[in-house]
Parts: sequence; structure tokens; C-alpha cells
Amino acid sequence: MDFINKLPRTRSGHDSIWVIVDRLTKSAYFLAVREDYKTEKLARLYINEIIARNGKLLGLEIVQETTDKIVQIKERLKVARDRQKSYADNRRKPFEFSVSDKVLLKVSPRKGVVRFDKRSKLSPRHVGPFDIVERVGPVAYRLRLPQELVGVNDTFHVSNLKKCLADVNLHVPLEEVKVDDKLHFVEEPIEILDLGLKSLNEDGFLL
Repeated sequence: MDFINKLPRTRSGHDSIWVIVDRLTKSAYFLAVREDYKTEKLARLYINEIIARNGKLLGLEIVQETTDKIVQIKERLKVARDRQKSYADNRRKPFEFSVSDKVLLKVSPRKGVVRFDKRSKLSPRHVGPFDIVERVGPVAYRLRLPQELVGVNDTFHVSNLKKCLADVNLHVPLEEVKVDDKLHFVEEPIEILDLGLKSLNEDGFLL
């Protein structure tokens, strides 16, 4: 709603126009008023001219109902978001280790050498075990690394470690896995099990 003031005074003494627009129906009402009307006078005029003409404020009621539903939806979304955040935070909570714990160290294939862009099911995911010698900050640990990993930084984020719960003698020996200073290993064939000749357009190649 708005007022248009400072208009020429009419014979009935009105010098302003009160413009009322229903945002829902886009209906517009133009009421002749005086600039010095008090709030009580305007409220009475609104009841007599708008409410009496339309029966009841359907537009305002619908707007209010919609607003209430939006508030309710926002509250429910907040509850769901808080629940999901709590669940994610619990799952993301880093593991904690103690000094002298034995852990496995995560390794990954070197880029560009994994055949057919697939990682073999038999490829090692972790090597070790290694002893934790010190906790460095809340989520980092220093390990006692062997001579084969002399070029690797001995401090690791907890996400790269896995607690060794099995027999420490059952592990992947480092001498059987070529690991670089980025903890990437290279997959290499161990043994050729079969050999054949495939013919294609009178040419042949070994398989």
C-alpha cells in the first residue's frame, strides 16, 4: 500500500489517495482520504471499503498460510541438515592411535601405469606394519620407517593409516613392492602363464 499526497483538495475535503494492492490477486483499490487521517480512521476505512467488499481477507490469509508453511519447511530442513551433519561428523571423526601401535600405510598405483585404467584386485592397498613413534598434532603421526622408504617423509595424516589388527607377520614385504617417495607403486607382471598366436588379416601377433 502507498499514499499519493499533496493533491488538489476535493469538495469533500480529500487531498490524498490511498493505494492498496492485493499481492495475490493483483487487484488494486484507490481510496480517497485526507493527509491528516489518523491510523484508527484508516483502519476503519479499510474495514468498511476492503473487507466489507470482499467478505474476508482471502489474499492475506493465503499469504500468511504460505508464509507459515515456508517457515515450517525451513525448520524441518534445518533439523534434517543438522541430523545429517551430526552423522557425517561422527563418520568423519579421525581414528586415534597410541605410540607403539602398529599401523599399515596406504599406497596407491602410480599414475599412467595401471593397465586399462583399472586397479587389480590383488594390488596392495597398504604396506607395513610400522611402529608409531610420536603423535604430531591432533591428526598426524610419525612412523618408524625402514631403509627402503628412506626418501619418504615419516609424518602422515591419520587418513593414510590403518590399524594393524592381524598377525604382524602376515604383511606385504616392501622388497616385493616398488614404492616411490610419493607412496606410489608400479604394477609389474610376475609370470607369463600362457602364450598364443592370434591371426588377423594374415598377420599374427602374440598374446
